[in-house]
Amino acid sequence: MAFLKWFLLIFTLHSFMPTPISSNLSLTKEALAQIPLNFLEFSKKPEIMDWMVNIRRKIHENRELGYEEFETSKLIRAELDLMGIPYKYPIAVTGVVGYIGTGKPPFVALRADMDALAMEELVEWEHKSKVPGKMHACGHDAHVAMLLGAAKMLQHNQNDLQGTVVLIFQPAEEGGGGAKIMLDEGALDKVDAIFALHVTARVPIGMVASRPGPISAAMGFFEAVINGKGGHAAIPQHTVDPILAASNVIVSLQHLVSREADPLDSQVVSIAKFQGGGAFNVIPDSVTIGGTFRAFSKESFLQLRQRIEEVISKQASVQRCNATVIFDERSMYPVNSNNKELHEHFRKVAGEILGSENIIEMQPQMGGEDFAFFSESIPGLFFFLGMKETEGAVHSGHSPYFRVNEDVFPYGAALHASLAITYLLQNPTKYTSPPESIN
Repeated sequence: MAFLKWFLLIFTLHSFMPTPISSNLSLTKEALAQIPLNFLEFSKKPEIMDWMVNIRRKIHENRELGYEEFETSKLIRAELDLMGIPYKYPIAVTGVVGYIGTGKPPFVALRADMDALAMEELVEWEHKSKVPGKMHACGHDAHVAMLLGAAKMLQHNQNDLQGTVVLIFQPAEEGGGGAKIMLDEGALDKVDAIFALHVTARVPIGMVASRPGPISAAMGFFEAVINGKGGHAAIPQHTVDPILAASNVIVSLQHLVSREADPLDSQVVSIAKFQGGGAFNVIPDSVTIGGTFRAFSKESFLQLRQRIEEVISKQASVQRCNATVIFDERSMYPVNSNNKELHEHFRKVAGEILGSENIIEMQPQMGGEDFAFFSESIPGLFFFLGMKETEGAVHSGHSPYFRVNEDVFPYGAALHASLAITYLLQNPTKYTSPPESIN
């Protein structure tokens, strides 16, 4: 593509204008606005579109669960090799981190998750899963394809990048906390900002949805074993009934939100597991319950955790039982909060590609997302990419009937590439160190 050469020419013509844009290139607004449009035009080319679709379908047929994405990672590395993009591997077992640009600041990252879900695909089509009991039911195969599409465009213009784009191919988003492991292993070292997208069938194709501030809740899972004394149900006076104790625990846990939480501070405590007993006339020795809790602030989340443990233990003791409460630390995700400045940047770039009328400011959602580990560490922006078709049933993520509308790929790839390159142009580094090796 020659469009970056074109706007560098505009820079030459406008370099002596009195009001510079906050970049080391004094680009006009018109020149900056043209970047996303040219990326979109490039990504809509049949050969680029077909290439992204082919990658997605290969991954879809051979889906892998968290920290098992070895073949997916191998495919990604093969494509990066063909494009001449250096990378680090392995990070967080199967993760890949690629680098495009100067190898020096500023650094901006783009992230795609790679893992599938442990469920059977019920969509009958040519590229249905070849692996029983596993399915890409959340669109992560599409995320990888679009990020590789963005990488192709950025690599084609690597000599014009005013910094370094970091490509994050992340394992284990679905409950494995892969983002946390990648962070701990240095994947975001020196990175100034990070962007990520997620496909959604609830927003029409050609539209995006996001918001500044919290976009998804902090989340965690817990399990409690309530121990009593079993016996015959006909003589309950000789037992210590853990079913009764667990029932009181569940009712009391609901009071944490209805009577202790600020009504304007959204929180959730849900019990979704209750296991105990196997006969109609036998009171069991123990009952196991489990559930999830969510909140939109760190303080509320930690308070909920503390009170869940207290309520379970003390309510069990009221019924002469004892309880052991276990929190799944790996499932604990912080609040996913969008940086306000990055959200404005996103709105400008998305507006150039889609039109400002096609940007939805959404309400925060209670679902968890481990991108939160990244956005808690550095400024981040997470947005939803609409792919809803005008006709047909809508099946949301984690449904065995989930489908990806592949027509969305040019939009995702162009948004990724545009967000990165314009961020670098508008956020020049203050450092003067020589380029660093990224091999």
